[in-house]
Amino acid sequence: MDMDMAHYLLTEPRKKENAAAASPSKEAYRRLLAEKLFNNRTRILAFRNKPPEPENILAADTVSSYQAKPAKQRRYIPQSAERTLDAPDLVDDYYLNLMDWGSSNLLSIALGDTMYLWDASNGSTSELVTVEEDNGPITSVSWAPDGRHLAIGLNSSDIQLSDTSSNRLLRTLKGVHESRVGSLAWNNNILTTGGMDGKIVNNDVRIRDHAVQTYQGHSQEVCGLKWSGSGRQLASGGNDNLLHIWDMSMASSVPSAGRNQWLHRLEDHMAAVKALAWCPFQSNLLATGGGGSDRCIKFWNTHTGACLNSVDTGSQVCALLWNKNERELLSSHGFTQNQLTLWKYPSMVKMAELTGHTSRVLFMAQVNSSHQFLADTIDMLCLFFT
Repeated sequence: MDMDMAHYLLTEPRKKENAAAASPSKEAYRRLLAEKLFNNRTRILAFRNKPPEPENILAADTVSSYQAKPAKQRRYIPQSAERTLDAPDLVDDYYLNLMDWGSSNLLSIALGDTMYLWDASNGSTSELVTVEEDNGPITSVSWAPDGRHLAIGLNSSDIQLSDTSSNRLLRTLKGVHESRVGSLAWNNNILTTGGMDGKIVNNDVRIRDHAVQTYQGHSQEVCGLKWSGSGRQLASGGNDNLLHIWDMSMASSVPSAGRNQWLHRLEDHMAAVKALAWCPFQSNLLATGGGGSDRCIKFWNTHTGACLNSVDTGSQVCALLWNKNERELLSSHGFTQNQLTLWKYPSMVKMAELTGHTSRVLFMAQVNSSHQFLADTIDMLCLFFT
């Protein structure tokens, strides 16, 4: 790339002894190459004169093909509900979990003593079961992964398992808890139940002696339960303001073992921890929300137990849902604004805030196959499409 040397070699005459040997055609080629390469300039990168104007060697249509692509349009987020459903007799209790959306696109919603199913594909509603007054009201509900079987927790401490395809009660799990069952979570054939007695029990629904393992760590009601996507870790939140991370292998088959079995015991929240959501794109990331005296959404590395971030939302956090198609988190709130907030992760910038609810947005559920989510308050059900 020594341009001066290149110019010299191309333009200087050959030594005398080689002058006779040079053919006229080679000399003509050398002169033509020097003219095209250097444009009859003696120096390249010379600063004495103004640089020459560049030659227009690209056609107009070629230049247009290299123009920058237009910026991606911001996703439209509607501010009103797509559909609103009446929900009379919905129990106004922060610690319960009364709604779930199954893989078969059926929404289960408990209204007092009765469990209803709403078919999202055609909008029809059916009554699944009404429990006896002595056992009710219904305090929790959770779909099995197959989208066919439904677990129903009762105020009497019993748990019912129903086959929704035949509207048939399959079995009732008794003696698991000493008081109401407010939280449920499935892990394949294991149904994990959390009660007001502070106990967490793994129930293998395939066998007669279903209570196979117990987690001990909460001193008050267990109001939040969520298994990770891998099924190896369980998150539990309680009215004792505690968050526990449990490993599947650390459960005890002896309820009276009296030993600490948790992987992490996290005490950062200042109120009940009900809202739990495992991140779908990062297996060890857990989002949690605190009650009215806390109002924070916290993010945890469940391998190390480290709190990665904490955001004060200004309102009681009732439920959390990760968007399965975008890096976003949806939170529902109670006092004082009763709003839904869509956050961009990890910046936690508010992308949208929906304020149409007139009461606490106690429960949320998301269908597996789309961006639909449903927010549930004590006055109505509101179906949104994001």
